[in-house]
Amino acid sequence: MEQSEVLYVQMFGNFQMSYGGKLLTRERRKDTHFTSLMQILLHRSQTGVSRDYLEDVLFGDRDIENRHQALQTIMYKAKRKLRTMGLPDVNYIVLEDGMYRFTSKIPIEEDAALFERLCRQADGAEDEEEKLNLYRSACYTYKGEFLSSYAGVMWAGAEARRYNEMFCNCVQHTASILRKRQDWFRLEKLGRYVASIAPFSDWESITMEALIKSRRYEEARQLYADTVDSYLKERGIYPSGKIMKMMEELGRQMKHSYEALDQIQKNLVEDTQNIQGGYQCSYPVFRGVYHIVNRMMERGGQSVYIMLCTLVDGKGNPMKEGKRLEVLSERLNEAIRKSVRHGDIINHYGNGQFLVLLINTTREDCVIVERRINQKFIVEGQRTSVQYHINSVICEA
Repeated sequence: MEQSEVLYVQMFGNFQMSYGGKLLTRERRKDTHFTSLMQILLHRSQTGVSRDYLEDVLFGDRDIENRHQALQTIMYKAKRKLRTMGLPDVNYIVLEDGMYRFTSKIPIEEDAALFERLCRQADGAEDEEEKLNLYRSACYTYKGEFLSSYAGVMWAGAEARRYNEMFCNCVQHTASILRKRQDWFRLEKLGRYVASIAPFSDWESITMEALIKSRRYEEARQLYADTVDSYLKERGIYPSGKIMKMMEELGRQMKHSYEALDQIQKNLVEDTQNIQGGYQCSYPVFRGVYHIVNRMMERGGQSVYIMLCTLVDGKGNPMKEGKRLEVLSERLNEAIRKSVRHGDIINHYGNGQFLVLLINTTREDCVIVERRINQKFIVEGQRTSVQYHINSVICEA
């Protein structure tokens, strides 16, 4: 059968239909009856859908005088629209044994059905090579959450949860076999793929493991820092305890080749040319510096303060998201960096928030730093401002 004779249906991520190499529909108005009708009929093309269930999906709890007549009207309009899209002129939606089905005269290839078929075949395969190939194919068939824009639709949400569970199972099985074979190249590729389509799901740990096992330590360190920063900035949370523990455990495996002390020290020296103000670093580095400072305070003689700077709107509420927040965050970052000393530590903690570790300073000096930041950040007529919280770093020994 030629590809042009197949109706290709994408359910993972955005809903799309294509036929004969032509894209038939894009998501515009998510709530159209046509889109909802096509989604459920195409997804359940084998089993069909009862009239009552179809009416519940299309109309919900809305008070419609004659639901049966309204359904027939939607069917008629849908058939006419499919014909104008360029599909073969057939009866697209048929009623058989009390169930509505999309016609069998037009073959359908749905990504969700293919994914589920590959998962079942992989689970039943006895040969490891065949099992690996099937699991990998299933992983790469999954392109994102099932009908991600329709998570609020009951049937779509239930399917999304089911497919996500199957996807997680596929990833774990694939990673297990690749780990057993020490195939770090394909394990890294898998980790990066699944983290890109299912972000903030702890999959970065797979990539981290592959990088460590491949002895690509600098890339592993950078991934660790980027991952923690990303979770904090995008979600305002830490990665789960699982990923933090795994990454720290893997981090302890990092080893460098033999080098003389002079060369090691040369590699450690910071390039301070054209660098002004405080030291900007990722959260993991900031956390490590905080631990070191706390230990050094055991000897006494130092006063250290930690400052949290938060962007607030004209009503004093923290700003959450948006392009304006990004622009203001860059300005505040620059204002902070130029207002603190060379030995102070700065971290862009989250959306519109910055942490500053003020070394060997006093409470009065902290007030002066606040004033400097405001002078550099706030311009005439500006409604947004910065809210400050300051605590003393107390030795915990």
